[in-house]
Amino acid sequence: MSQPILIWGAGAIGGTLGAAFIRAGEDVIFVDNVKDHVDAINEKGLKIVGPIFEDTVQARAYLPEELEGAYQRTFLCVKAHHTEAAARSLVQHLPADGYVVSAQNGLNERVIARIVGEHRVIGCFVNFESDYLEPGVVQYGGHGAVVIGELDGRFTERAEDIYQLMRQVEPKAMITSNIWGFLWGKLIYGALLFGTALTNDSIADVLENPIARPVLRRLALEVATVAAINNIRPEAFDGFDPSAFGPLASPQQTETSFDDMVAQNRRSARSHSGIWRDLAVRKRKTEVEAQVMPVVEIGRESRVPTPLASRLIEMIHEIEDGKRPLDMANLEELANAAA
Repeated sequence: MSQPILIWGAGAIGGTLGAAFIRAGEDVIFVDNVKDHVDAINEKGLKIVGPIFEDTVQARAYLPEELEGAYQRTFLCVKAHHTEAAARSLVQHLPADGYVVSAQNGLNERVIARIVGEHRVIGCFVNFESDYLEPGVVQYGGHGAVVIGELDGRFTERAEDIYQLMRQVEPKAMITSNIWGFLWGKLIYGALLFGTALTNDSIADVLENPIARPVLRRLALEVATVAAINNIRPEAFDGFDPSAFGPLASPQQTETSFDDMVAQNRRSARSHSGIWRDLAVRKRKTEVEAQVMPVVEIGRESRVPTPLASRLIEMIHEIEDGKRPLDMANLEELANAAA
């Protein structure tokens, strides 16, 4: 039997991946910093609910300080703003030939590489629907794109191994020479979601709103322009084409993309984004600092101004701190940031 797979972060993404790997016959060990979640997995197993499959899988789970041993294959699945702390903890469990697969949102591969070494990081893009419901319970809500790729674009045996493993989660998983393109494509989409989360309206309602569309288009254009100036070609995924928000996009392309996203979100069981739930329901920090700030920083290094992205970060923090309500007026205020 192959060595155990270490899943660092047993929440929505990590729990879904780990359960699928276990169902495929792999030995999986979970690490999570929520004691109640760790205890529930050890006592009752990890329960997966939702339309894809429902099962309770058995696995060992540990708090970070309890883990011992070394693991060649580690999937890092924590929230983006916890990446650095998690990477510094897991590096001591990473052997010389080990590697980390970053199954997260954002450009976290850059952070992990600074800690464990770039040669020990494999890029990963995931877009399936999942959610942490309660200790020991994760919802796998729907299929979505899954893409694996080496950071330097090479096709390697280890990337092929991870690709075959990810097909146990998503049969249509892909391996690519342009993993950065997928990550930046999702950053463009993510900027739109952060924009919708400034309001209490559903994703579809905001994207359909003719007042919201111009500012959301300019916000996404900032991200796309930073990518373009750095010779990154954003990739399309799950019906979203980031080129519709790029520097060369026509107004009609953008409007069509908005219409397509509205139709897709009208069909979704989830009316609001996870970002909105963090702000409105869970009352906790979002991933805005870890996801959007790198765009601002890379833009600054590349001499690409990002006034909307910068102001978006400030406004999300104000909402997190209880200093700003969720309201459509926030998008109107954001529009003034570029004036």
